[in-house]
Amino acid sequence: MVGQAEVARIVVVDNASGDGTAEMVRSEFPTVELIANTENVGFSAANNQAIRAGRAPLALLLNADTELKEGAPAALLDVFEEDGRVGAVAAQLVLPDGSVQRSCRSFPEPAAVLFDAFGMSRLFPRNERFGRYRMTYWDHDSRRDVDQPMASALALRRAALDEVGLFDESFPLYFNDVDLCYRLRRAGWRIVFEPRAKVLHHHGRSTWQVRPGAIIESHRSLIRFYRKHYRGRVGWMGYWAAIALAALTMYPRAAGAWLLRRGR
Repeated sequence: MVGQAEVARIVVVDNASGDGTAEMVRSEFPTVELIANTENVGFSAANNQAIRAGRAPLALLLNADTELKEGAPAALLDVFEEDGRVGAVAAQLVLPDGSVQRSCRSFPEPAAVLFDAFGMSRLFPRNERFGRYRMTYWDHDSRRDVDQPMASALALRRAALDEVGLFDESFPLYFNDVDLCYRLRRAGWRIVFEPRAKVLHHHGRSTWQVRPGAIIESHRSLIRFYRKHYRGRVGWMGYWAAIALAALTMYPRAAGAWLLRRGR
């Protein structure tokens, strides 16, 4: 947890890891506040535990597979200080090979999801219409307002959370960050991507082990997001059809990629 003009307070939430992490934190980092869950309560609930444990006006959420680079917290704080309507600031995620991870997307409107599912973003990556969902037309190397950055390294203003609420725990693994960002944007809060704040991200080390189950849960969460935020709109059946078509095209491709990786 990060507060302005004060020493940072660090809260570690261990989701019943079973690999000795909790014991290591207790013995090697006695000043860190540890919340050791007896069961895996999910990403949303665990982050909510950490946020509630803090009292500072700002909170910096970090996944277990991330490493802060020098100057990253200060760069994030600068953005909050520049504008009181900034509700969230995302860091630039850098992969172990030194490349920048494309960690920001637009909200999953049907057209954007369909263009991505049918490969239009790969055929025309510089086209803002076809590459809208994954923002392939943007190099992720400049500051800008965004819809939904990954929550792997995300700083949040507590006043904004007090207004819109914490992570929705009905999204245990996926789309919890999308849901939170959607509520922030609808309430008028800005979400900013700051490339000066660099965070090393060892992306995908755990999710590849359970890839088929993760794919299914991702699609379930997307449908849950549509039901929560788009139900009642004119053309609801169009949204549902978009999800069905996207799932039909993405399941075989993702399953094939997983099997190939396992074979290697």
